[in-house]
Amino acid sequence: MKTIKPNLHYIVFLALALSFLVGSCGKDNTKKDKTQKDIDKKNTTNISLKEALTFYASFDQGVQADFALGDPQLYTIPSRKARDSAQVGIHKKDISIAKNQGLKGDALLYGSNSKGYIYYVSKDNIAYNTENWNGAVSFWLNLDPATDLEPGYCDPIQITDVSYNDASIWVDFTKENPRDFRLGVIGDKTSWKKDTTISDNDDPDFINQLLPVSKPPFAKGSWTHIFINFNGLNTENAETSLYINGILKGQRNGITDPFSWELDKSNIYLGLGYIGLMDELSIYNRNLTQKEITTLYTLENGVHTLLK
Repeated sequence: MKTIKPNLHYIVFLALALSFLVGSCGKDNTKKDKTQKDIDKKNTTNISLKEALTFYASFDQGVQADFALGDPQLYTIPSRKARDSAQVGIHKKDISIAKNQGLKGDALLYGSNSKGYIYYVSKDNIAYNTENWNGAVSFWLNLDPATDLEPGYCDPIQITDVSYNDASIWVDFTKENPRDFRLGVIGDKTSWKKDTTISDNDDPDFINQLLPVSKPPFAKGSWTHIFINFNGLNTENAETSLYINGILKGQRNGITDPFSWELDKSNIYLGLGYIGLMDELSIYNRNLTQKEITTLYTLENGVHTLLK
């Protein structure tokens, strides 16, 4: 009987080929598994953000909010004392919807610092709580503070039932160039105001409650993301933080002053002294994690992504 000798070169070739195929399949599956895990994590984060969302205005279809647990309408009043004369919509000079000038789609354009106030109501759009109040506020701005703003303080957003110095959450630009950008989370004035002979803006007890950012990264033609986090207001150890473009810029702990609101009088005021573009205003019922803040900053189609 004739013996067939094995071809060693052929055997080695088959072994190497089989090894390559097995290895390639393993790497491909690993890559697919990692990609799927990343997708799952992204979806989970988006779901958690959507569940926390209480208010969202994209300004893509006008000024009525795209999503609101409370009243979705925007209102205009000539002064804070004239609440009974509130009108639905924009009735304030030089404010309009800027077509295709937004971060995504349209944006709210402030052309000058005119008289009057525009606002959304706080009730139900903000998860105010008298015992343990948590939340977050997100929006985008487009301006050059040095050239666009008129002299004086400017508050792109101010949430309060009274004013900036009394149970209020806001960010502002200081009144002189070079302008700092500041976060104010200020409790009841009766709790922090000790020296009534000095103006609030010059009062150390007021200034020490602020989180200032020097040389903030605003530029005309460039969108800047502003994010406010707060946790535990109306407890003995509350905290707040300010993020710009997803980066933590300041944090304040140990806030003990109460935040007492007449909720029906509290509003989300927009553009006090502001000149420039604003877009993608969203509000949440709890403070967000760093991962959620980063996700919010990088959403490809803005907060609309969460509503799909």
